[in-house]
Amino acid sequence: MIQSDWKQFTILASRSLNLVNDETINHVLLALADETVAHADTIISENAKDLAAMDKSNPMYDRLLLSKERIEGIAADIRNVATLPSPLGKTLSETERPNGMKISKITVPFGVVGIIYEARPNVSFDVFSLCLKSGNACVLKGGTDAHHSNSAIVKVIQSVLEKFGLDKNIVTLLPAGREATAELMNAVGTVDVIIPRGGKGLIDFVRDNSRIPVIETGAGICHTYFDEFGDVEIGKDIVYNAKTRRVSVCNALDCLVINEKRLADLPVLCEKLADKNVIIYVDVKAYTFLNGKYPKKLLHKATDESYGIEFLDYKMSVKTVASIKDAVDHISKYSSKHSECIVSENEQNIRYFDKVIDAACVYTNVSTAFTDGAQFGLGAEIGISTQKLHARGPMALEELCSYKWIIKGNGLTRK
Repeated sequence: MIQSDWKQFTILASRSLNLVNDETINHVLLALADETVAHADTIISENAKDLAAMDKSNPMYDRLLLSKERIEGIAADIRNVATLPSPLGKTLSETERPNGMKISKITVPFGVVGIIYEARPNVSFDVFSLCLKSGNACVLKGGTDAHHSNSAIVKVIQSVLEKFGLDKNIVTLLPAGREATAELMNAVGTVDVIIPRGGKGLIDFVRDNSRIPVIETGAGICHTYFDEFGDVEIGKDIVYNAKTRRVSVCNALDCLVINEKRLADLPVLCEKLADKNVIIYVDVKAYTFLNGKYPKKLLHKATDESYGIEFLDYKMSVKTVASIKDAVDHISKYSSKHSECIVSENEQNIRYFDKVIDAACVYTNVSTAFTDGAQFGLGAEIGISTQKLHARGPMALEELCSYKWIIKGNGLTRK
């Protein structure tokens, strides 16, 4: 059952937050970090209830899992957000018109941010921290798989807010289930923007059904192109790291694209993947070079359906191309515009790749695993935007702001 007046409470909480100064916000965040560690056992206990309902072989299990080490990391991220400068009240431009009218363009919060996400309880902390620091109230709609975890987390957050005399409805956790999702997506007049975090299915559903503006984030079909002029040792390390560091995240490698002139190096590029039992779907040309040099049980012939997949698992595909242009064509066909990489020592090819690839993050000789707000120096992130309006790439404090015009004068009237 959805609490019928959550919208009213959220609007009032958002309004009250406009009057809270940055110093108080920082104290709240630091206290929350301490309380999160202090309540780690309770949070982990509730998380265990969610984990018990999920198959350990499911790659999502890793996203759902909370441990003391991960909670310490979450607390560190919260403290980091507290050290960042406030994004609010910045003067983006300032001018004075000939008639004496003074016009300023300043940053302001969105107001109320709605987040729809899957089995990732750490998102609850990330979203709240970034929203509070940027002056936004937040409405959380987590998945059923993480409801016990999210409930315990929000309970800790709200207890800290109340200790500082702030409205606990600055953060609201909606019930699990489709009814709450539908209500959030139709909360016109309450919620200013919705950010879905999850797989392609979730993002497509929210975009297609929400009456609230949506910033698309999350889905990552990521490629690494090993160029004719690529360094094999660099390529080997990047492929292994991008694929196996954490397979269940959106910046993980899904497809290795390789120039046909370097197929002899394919066994070296893939050899470390066998240590993690990575299943590889390869085209005919690539199969010839891997057959007998990669574990037979992990090597499969690719079909058309092997490409354009966000595997979120210990799986990836390999595509052979004749040129960098063919590589770009293949990536452009299947990319989700998240993160793409070229491994090359040829500056002309690198410049071509940088200019032509249409993605939020374009890498040269760097693992796509670095697409992350913290790695970009932004603090915790609220998601990776794969669209072009308002924000693109890792979204943090500045991306949770809009702006408004402040106009001052002395009795000016217009003819």
